[in-house]
Parts: sequence; structure tokens; C-alpha cells
Amino acid sequence: MSVVLNERQQYILEQLDREKKVLVASLAEKLGVAPETIRRDLDTLEKEKKLKRVHGGAVKFHHANHEPHFVKKMNVKTKAKEAIGKKAAAFIEDGDTIMIDVGTTTIHVAKAISGVKDVTIVTNSLAAAEELNTRLENQDFDGKIIVLGGITNPTQKSIVGAMTCKMLKGFRFDKLFLSCGGITMEDVSDFDFEECLVSSTMIERANQVFLLLDSSKVGHESFYKICSLSSVDCIICDAEMPAAWKQIKFDQMIKWVRVEGGEEDEG
Repeated sequence: MSVVLNERQQYILEQLDREKKVLVASLAEKLGVAPETIRRDLDTLEKEKKLKRVHGGAVKFHHANHEPHFVKKMNVKTKAKEAIGKKAAAFIEDGDTIMIDVGTTTIHVAKAISGVKDVTIVTNSLAAAEELNTRLENQDFDGKIIVLGGITNPTQKSIVGAMTCKMLKGFRFDKLFLSCGGITMEDVSDFDFEECLVSSTMIERANQVFLLLDSSKVGHESFYKICSLSSVDCIICDAEMPAAWKQIKFDQMIKWVRVEGGEEDEG
């Protein structure tokens, strides 16, 4: 069937409401137009924030997919984040070179690090750098802190950009403590494109990747992909691995550490 532009785009949006996802090939066949025409329609609708383009098609646009202010996030699930950060810090050993990513969960690694010697800590988090500097001054641990250069994001207390990525490529980390906006069985994702680029570069330079997240992030997909979940070595969370993930033997691929009230169960 051949329809005019406005009718065609309205049809696409109606299909999205019903199916939650549309495919270019299927739409082209149903509407009797070339796939290139559908791609142009999807590009137009994405610019109007009516959908989000994905490989092979599009999904619904979620207006709530904006990252809250750092200070506001610090007051959400605080106890869980403290327990996660404390458990993560326990993996740091003497002589390690580690990377601490931006985030209100990863900052609790900086708050918990203690007793280790000759540790080099690299971070693009202004909040973590301040916390680490205080702890180093108080001799809570021994080592040095390297703050990455780049463009500051005041609302997230982060440093991002091409300069940040370039600096990261000069390092090799024993351990990376990574934050995210959400995880699915396929992907790790976050809200900010620039921060995702930096996080992806961190992963490339790390021998071990520890992903720190509270339970609200499990099964949630944010706007930008950081990496495939298979790039992660260990997940530290205040919830158990979802049963559906265990059914496909996911627990044999990634170590999942559950923390609760300062205690942990491993699975």
C-alpha cells in the first residue's frame, strides 16, 4: 500500500504503540515503499523525539531518560550504594592500578578504600578525586591519585571528552570500577553520550571490569550503550541475579556478588 508522508509516519507511530519496536524491512513491505524511505521517516521522527533509532528499526522514545543531578542521586538508595562500594573496595590490593568511574555508587569505593599500599588511582570523577585526596591526606591508604583532563560536567561532577579518552589510552589498569544507568542481558548502558565514550575507553584499558549498580538498574536500558554485558567480569549489586538470567547459565559467565546491609552473598 502506498500512503502519503504524514499518513506513513503516523502509521509508524501507531505500530510503535502496539509493538514497542518496528523494523525497517517489515515497514517497507507493509507500506509498499523502499527501505530508504522508511529510514528517512525514522530519522525525521527521531529528530522530533517521537522514537529512538536502533539497529534495523526503532523503539519508543522515553522522555524520562535523562540523568538526575549528581547531588540528587546521592540521596537515592544510599545504604545499598555504601555496601556496594565497601565490597568493591575489598577487591583492591597492594600495588594495584585502578580506575574509578563517575557515579554515586562508584564514589563509595573512594569513600571505603583503606589500608592498601602503593595504589595508583585514576579517576574522571571530581567528587571521587576530592574524597580520595582527603583520605590520602589522612593516611587511610598509601599511593597516588591521577585526575584525568578534559571538559567538566558540573551537574554530574565528571570530566569527559576527547582529551579524557586520549589520556586513558596511555594507561593500563588492573581493575576498573564502572557505573551505569542500566543493564540488560545484552548491554550495559548510560544516559550521557560523552560519559559512555569515556567508559568504553576505560573498559578497553582494564584487565578486570567490576560493574557497580543498585537493584533499580537491573533490567533497565538507558539511552546510550557502553558495552556488551559480556565485557564485564564481576557485578556487585544489592539484588540477586534475575532468575531468567540464571536459566541461560549467565551466572557461569559473569561473577555476581550480592550485598545486603554490609553483608554479601556470592553467586
